[in-house]
Amino acid sequence: MNLSFETIETPALTKAQLAELLFQQIGLNKRESKDMIDAFFDLIAKQLVEGEDVKISGFGNFQIRTKAPRPGRNPRTGETIPIKARRVVTFHASQKLKEQIQGVSTESSQ
Repeated sequence: MNLSFETIETPALTKAQLAELLFQQIGLNKRESKDMIDAFFDLIAKQLVEGEDVKISGFGNFQIRTKAPRPGRNPRTGETIPIKARRVVTFHASQKLKEQIQGVSTESSQ
């Protein structure tokens, strides 16, 4: 399946634009398209909140990482401020995605 993104005018791809692409290119109705996109992202978020990694074949991995508390500094005042421990999401692109990105950048630079 080949998806076309010519209709995207902004530099960021939004959930609304993804739903519109499903509507245009796959034939789902607009409500089904929106619901499918929302369910997809809700499922990813739920897994991450539960501490589970999310692996999307050919795209990449979303992982939860726990960062330890550390001293920080207010850049304006120079005052030392403690930064609390927190959980963050990291994304690691798959080799396939990295190759696609490199292929696009080498083609556009020629």
